[in-house]
Amino acid sequence: MTSSRRERSTETEQALKEAARRVFAERGYLNTKITDITAAAGRAAGSFYNHFASKEELLQALLNDLASAGDERAEQPEHNADFSDPAAVRYHIAGYWTFSREHAAVLHAMSQAAIVSADFARVIGQFGVEQRADIADHLDGLADKGLRLPSTVDASLAMMFQVAQGMLTAVEDGTVQLTDEQAIEALTRFIYRGLTGQDY
Repeated sequence: MTSSRRERSTETEQALKEAARRVFAERGYLNTKITDITAAAGRAAGSFYNHFASKEELLQALLNDLASAGDERAEQPEHNADFSDPAAVRYHIAGYWTFSREHAAVLHAMSQAAIVSADFARVIGQFGVEQRADIADHLDGLADKGLRLPSTVDASLAMMFQVAQGMLTAVEDGTVQLTDEQAIEALTRFIYRGLTGQDY
């Protein structure tokens, strides 16, 4: 493949991904057809299959992009990996909150796909396991400071993510009225105390 053809192929793949994000946001994953995505991308319907075998494979590619974006955030100089420091917990809660708001369409699409596909449900489950494993070492400093987790490292982090996701859902659907800043502050206080038993 020549350089120009490779560039066009990359451009088409990116156009399909961007179109999928827009259409998922407008219609939801389950109501979106592949032809809706190609039309929104301004590409021929058949071009989709040059890049993705199915709508599920496209969603998997979007999930991989999210994971890469999360990895980039962890490499920022302000990243603090010591959850005995409430500022580190706040940094991660703020990152999770902002990231989830920015990528809501893809995250909602993942949830919808998991409803109808046991395979994709397993993919999402494994993604959660990997995300928790990536930050498990953030809890290493707690024992040295006499702080005790409520359960195992994995279970404690799973509870952290579930609380954050539950609050995010409540704010998004309007059942809880908080600004983003208020939600991040409340979650930081709640989660820090839950993990360490200490007030923030």
